[in-house]
Amino acid sequence: MRIAILGASGRTGGTLVDLALDRGHEVVALVRTPARATVPASRQAENRQADVTDPNSFPDLSDMDVVVSAIGISKGDGPGALTAGARRLAAAGVRTVWLGALGSGVSSRSGGLIYAGVMRMFVGSELREKAEADEIALKAGATVFHAPDVTDGPLSSTRRVVPLADLRRPLLPPRISRITLASLLLDEAESGKQGNGIVVPLA
Repeated sequence: MRIAILGASGRTGGTLVDLALDRGHEVVALVRTPARATVPASRQAENRQADVTDPNSFPDLSDMDVVVSAIGISKGDGPGALTAGARRLAAAGVRTVWLGALGSGVSSRSGGLIYAGVMRMFVGSELREKAEADEIALKAGATVFHAPDVTDGPLSSTRRVVPLADLRRPLLPPRISRITLASLLLDEAESGKQGNGIVVPLA
């Protein structure tokens, strides 16, 4: 498959690039600043400049089978960067797997009371933009992953995704390793099994 990864210079995006290449896919790394891309030339990933805040510099993705978005709100980004990314991919007309956050929008209470409090404390004003970006992606037909707190750690052998409506609210704040999350995102990119809706990746 030809898979584009938006936010490929970030930690989760870089993990997605490595994993997709390991699985034998043709990978296009979409990054705001190509010089920051960490993919070695020997790995044969194509880099394309993609500034979501500038529609004129966002590349044509019509040659892609699927796009996986791993963008977030980085330090220095003004408000609107995340929603701009969602709009760019919605306009691209390519099947999209969108990475959102558990505890935002319709999943605001789904991670449990402790998790909801942590999200309000550390994410705060960004929650509204995350929810808005999710809505844009959903209306365009994307599969939206509401991921819990992402940590370093090994690939989970019990990894799975569940529809948000079927998630049992946990007592303790949920977590997932970055490699496990990337693996589940890529599984969905390959299969399209979950379709249009919100799912939660679990370890």
